Amino acid sequence: MLLGDDILLMKLLTDFTIANWPFSFVQVSLVFGFSLFIIIIVMLIICLSFLLSPRFRFSSEKLSSYECGFEPFGDARLMFDIHFYIIGILFLIFDLELVFLFPWLFSYCNQTPMMFFGSLVGMFLFLFLLALGFVYEWYSGALVWAPVQKIE
Repeated sequence: MLLGDDILLMKLLTDFTIANWPFSFVQVSLVFGFSLFIIIIVMLIICLSFLLSPRFRFSSEKLSSYECGFEPFGDARLMFDIHFYIIGILFLIFDLELVFLFPWLFSYCNQTPMMFFGSLVGMFLFLFLLALGFVYEWYSGALVWAPVQKIE
């Protein structure tokens, strides 16, 4: 006895035939052929670089750290100021904003006026929240690089 989910699964499996594919055999074979070609080229380059590279034995001089021609001094594991990380994260956030805005820009071409208005409202809401976050960061002092000295 088959249950409803089993019947649905059987229908999906029988409907999924090569005749119902949205791609032709030539398109699929070109993609697989190109992928195979790229894999072969990458493996060939890796093998050639391994075979042709000169073999060096590592010495203590070769494994020592190099600092612009000087002998290393001090510890390399210094603590960095948190502002480096905050500025980096803020850069990523505002850089990713553009990644979201470009698809919106190109999707406006084929929309009805009502869909255009809905997308425009969504985009302005997104930009408003982003600007609100930027203003919060500005007023909280996260973008101030040097500490502010109070004059009394």
